[in-house]
Amino acid sequence: MFKRILMVLLMVWTGVAGAVEKGTADEAVAMVKKAGDFLKKNGKEKAYAEFNNPKGQFIQNDLYIFTFSANGDGIETSNGANQKLVGKNVKEMKDADGKFLIKDILAVGMSKEGKGWVDYKWPNPSTGTIDAKRTYVERVDDVVIGCGIYK
Repeated sequence: MFKRILMVLLMVWTGVAGAVEKGTADEAVAMVKKAGDFLKKNGKEKAYAEFNNPKGQFIQNDLYIFTFSANGDGIETSNGANQKLVGKNVKEMKDADGKFLIKDILAVGMSKEGKGWVDYKWPNPSTGTIDAKRTYVERVDDVVIGCGIYK
């Protein structure tokens, strides 16, 4: 019994208890590819509904899917972490250093290669601090799909 209490206290003291597990770069890429397959098989309407579902298959630890049309307008078409952004033009959104992160995300997604990573600084809801974040972006047909990780 004493060992269990000691373990719980140690976990709380070190911040392990209740912390959201961080996703990895490989998991972010895999989630974007899974989202792309889902989009191709089910169409935009069903895909966006599932990407926005807070209890759906595209929410894993601190990972979630977000999407934009590949037309560069900056209107968010889905966001698994914040549905209030859906339908809003967020193209001018800046990170903590003043970087236009959505413009960078769209540029990567709309590039000839149509995929890649974008680095920026963003509030981490698990820690309450501004942390380095890295988002993998990939264009699937006319949709830019992204998933970010905290470094």
